[in-house]
Amino acid sequence: MALNNKREHEAAVIKKVSRRSDGEGHGGAWKVAFADFVLALMCLFLVLWVLAARDQENLQQLLSASGGSPLQEAGNGKAIERMGTPRGSLIPREPVPGQETRARDSSRPSSIESDNPRRSLDSQADLQKLANVLAEMSEKAGLSSNLQTVITPYGLRVTLHDTDNQGMFERGSAIVDPRFKSLLRQMGGMLGRIDNRLLLVGHTDAAQYQSPAAGFAAMSNWSLSSNRAMAARMHLMQGGLAADSVLQVVGMADRAPLDAQRPLAAINRRIELLILTSGQAQAVVAMYGAAPDQTGVLPGTGSALPNREVLEQLRK
Repeated sequence: MALNNKREHEAAVIKKVSRRSDGEGHGGAWKVAFADFVLALMCLFLVLWVLAARDQENLQQLLSASGGSPLQEAGNGKAIERMGTPRGSLIPREPVPGQETRARDSSRPSSIESDNPRRSLDSQADLQKLANVLAEMSEKAGLSSNLQTVITPYGLRVTLHDTDNQGMFERGSAIVDPRFKSLLRQMGGMLGRIDNRLLLVGHTDAAQYQSPAAGFAAMSNWSLSSNRAMAARMHLMQGGLAADSVLQVVGMADRAPLDAQRPLAAINRRIELLILTSGQAQAVVAMYGAAPDQTGVLPGTGSALPNREVLEQLRK
């Protein structure tokens, strides 16, 4: 009998059932989820802060070109309102470096060093020498494919244009790429040592801003090309270009493409500098203002006109 009881105890299976406690539903899983949420929210705030800081830097640079802020440097352009995103230069949107201190470039090309200070370069040989120096500058900057020079009867025509791989400005804005900014300042230091006057012309491609609601006050290729020409003037002057060397700064929008068959081609987005001979500079001045010895039939008016042949050449 005792043996049977012992076998029954050995064969017995004991099953323990644990009862859930009332507080088990309030474990630590929600804390992990809440921590993930807080981390994501903090990342969002960080991204927004970086974007706001970058926009502030862009605004400061544009205002410095327009002469409308305490950070004013040489220049007299208009700040750009980002009212559209046309297909402009191919420069990626990257953080813009901070304002740089204005300094004249102390380096001077050896081929110009022997010239007298502020001497006007009027002969074809002098203009060719200047073109060679500019080509050397662009090659050292890695931008030889972005610069073209042509000697014309009016002076040296210098074209800084976009390529499919490299552009001068941020897309749809007048913010200059750092490499082009450095090149413009080097050019300004050299041009500040000659007495030639120049014209600055900005061009865009045919892409248009899409802001019909703003009407005629909207940002357009006219204002974009003008702002880009003004930005180029500012960096040239920061490099050492004399303020009285610039006769005219204009924007031509997309009205004078270099590649008319491809209105959106990169080469159509460009800045042109026409370095005038002394005779052509006087003709431009006479075209917009009367000579001191002119007298008119009425008080305060002038009756004489500039030479028609010179005007016709300039129009061509």
